[in-house]
Amino acid sequence: MLINYKDADGKIIELEVSDEVGTFYLSSVEEEKKNERRETRRHTSLESFTYEDKRFFDDGTDLLNDLIASETVSRAMSHLTERQQYLIRKTCLEGWKYTELAALEGVDESAIRHAVNRAKNKLKKML
Repeated sequence: MLINYKDADGKIIELEVSDEVGTFYLSSVEEEKKNERRETRRHTSLESFTYEDKRFFDDGTDLLNDLIASETVSRAMSHLTERQQYLIRKTCLEGWKYTELAALEGVDESAIRHAVNRAKNKLKKML
């Protein structure tokens, strides 16, 4: 069986292999394509979408400010330390990524992640 193989440099090489090896190679290539399709369907980032008309998504209310002003959330947030409040605002409300905050503060990303998780768990208990 002849198969075409593309090497790392992009050159296409024609190889003669046994039917068993060729069948295995072709099935593994097909399986890899299926996995890539599955992964791209599952992990499409919202940033990749563009919205043509804001009116379909914006009714004029500011949900973020309404949530922050909510008495229940405000009371629960008051039980957090200033640091925990800061982390919750940055990551949950303003959408900062852990890596961005870690770079800003000069600490490891895992330190931010753990601190945010502790703050979230404390908030869950309060709510």
